[in-house]
Amino acid sequence: QVQLVESGGGLVQPGGSLRLSCATSGSIFGIRDWGWYRQAPGKQRELAATITSGGTTNYADSVKGRFTISRDNAKNTVWLQMNSLKPEDTAVYYCNVKRLPTYRPLEVWGQGTLVTVSS
Repeated sequence: QVQLVESGGGLVQPGGSLRLSCATSGSIFGIRDWGWYRQAPGKQRELAATITSGGTTNYADSVKGRFTISRDNAKNTVWLQMNSLKPEDTAVYYCNVKRLPTYRPLEVWGQGTLVTVSS
């Protein structure tokens, strides 16, 4: 069973930076989009950033200009560079893959990595 393995979370001071990584544990075919979602304590999971196979990116308004998503199609890896972090960025960050309609499962989630922004 293919899994997504995230890394890079941790504790950082406000204004600091972190880089999250997500890679597949095995071969996965038919990837259409990669995404990073986040869930803060007591809140629903929300989109942070996505990137299509063609490289088109989309960001939540709250992270635009501070976060950058990138991917390496050959390595099945995606990154989320987070700069100018704020306490409100504190959340569990989840990696997500959406696949083409002929593949199953259509969607795969990582286990999450905790990002804490605090002084």
